[in-house]
Amino acid sequence: MANELPDLVGAGVYNVHNGALIGEGETALPSIAQLGLRPPRFCAACGRKMAVQVRPNGWWAKCSRHGQVDSAELAAR
Repeated sequence: MANELPDLVGAGVYNVHNGALIGEGETALPSIAQLGLRPPRFCAACGRKMAVQVRPNGWWAKCSRHGQVDSAELAAR
């Protein structure tokens, strides 16, 4: 589907803000993350820490295994 998120931010296996497995030891997310204002720091598909660059108009995040995603690409979906 065209509106599905890429694996590194939408696979749902790992939390993209703290790297923990979803469902195990859930911790409350900061409000800024809940609002979608904080870029992902961990790959949702493998849990690895991603390289993240924040720009004035968005961000990009890159996983060494699953590639790169840009916030501009997500906004276009």
